[in-house]
Amino acid sequence: MLQRKTLQFMSMMPKNRALRYMTGYGILSILLVMFVFLGVNTGSVTYSLSQIFQEEMAYRIILDIRMPRVLAAAILGGALSVSGFLLQTFFHNPIAGPFVLGISSGAKLIVALSMIWFLERGIHASSIVMVLAAFAGSMLSMGVVLLAARRVTSMSTLVVCGVMIGYICSAVTDFVVTFAEDSNIVNLHNWSLGSFSGMSWYHVRIMAVVVFVTLVCVFLLSKPIGAYQLGEDYARNMGVNVKVFRVFLILLSSVLSACVTAFAGPISFVGIAVPQLMKMLFGTAKPIIMIPACFMGGAVFCLFCDLTARTLFAPTELSISSVTAVFGAPVVLYMMMRKA
Repeated sequence: MLQRKTLQFMSMMPKNRALRYMTGYGILSILLVMFVFLGVNTGSVTYSLSQIFQEEMAYRIILDIRMPRVLAAAILGGALSVSGFLLQTFFHNPIAGPFVLGISSGAKLIVALSMIWFLERGIHASSIVMVLAAFAGSMLSMGVVLLAARRVTSMSTLVVCGVMIGYICSAVTDFVVTFAEDSNIVNLHNWSLGSFSGMSWYHVRIMAVVVFVTLVCVFLLSKPIGAYQLGEDYARNMGVNVKVFRVFLILLSSVLSACVTAFAGPISFVGIAVPQLMKMLFGTAKPIIMIPACFMGGAVFCLFCDLTARTLFAPTELSISSVTAVFGAPVVLYMMMRKA
């Protein structure tokens, strides 16, 4: 009798898991559509559907201002969440993320210095140049973190090292921006706080291409990531070249976080909180499930936070990083207390 019940339970597990996955994706899809609609339709002025197609001004506001911002929030939020998932896999630590480890701050520093250098010479830097600068800053910070990882055995100490690196990079950035003479350079302070405002279709096209290509590469690494989650020895036994794999993991994570920082500035806690929320929602850490789930979850999270930043104290707009910290930090605290 006991054996029969055990067999029945085992036969039901795949169906239950499939149902849970479908439910999770269904919830994320509904939330994604809802927040896209609210983001496009929410602002200082609300337009009806007939007004959008009949009035030129309403059409331009929706098409050229609100829609690029909403798409940018979705794309960059998803990219940041996947970047956090890759870093958590790399370090085997649930609170590892681009912001905590100082990667976003390193990208912010190099982008700010690059923008100042170009603006002082009257040169307009393209989005590609900013992405490359952010990537260089991400790799610089990641290199310092990896050097610290060789000397530090405790993961908590390594996270503290990352936080200190982030503070140093942020302090240098603030110092340079504060003492800049050009008014356009001084306005970089607003960008350094994080914002999805000022996005255009040109920006959306660039970030969409970078993020899409990177996500395809991440998805192709699903099996090696799954093997690596079970330990380096297990991954080697499965034929994974661990050294090469770790390099690819760092590069892909850095590209995603650099793209976010280049366009929207540093955004906190998304890369840590969203992967943990998705693991709780789906009840699994399988990469083939988690990669699209993290992207959709990050998009939903950032759309919600951007909507809150725009509307909570309208017409004053909050920095996106402040809002994501309010909603993301409690998740991180919960994970730390649960692991304690």
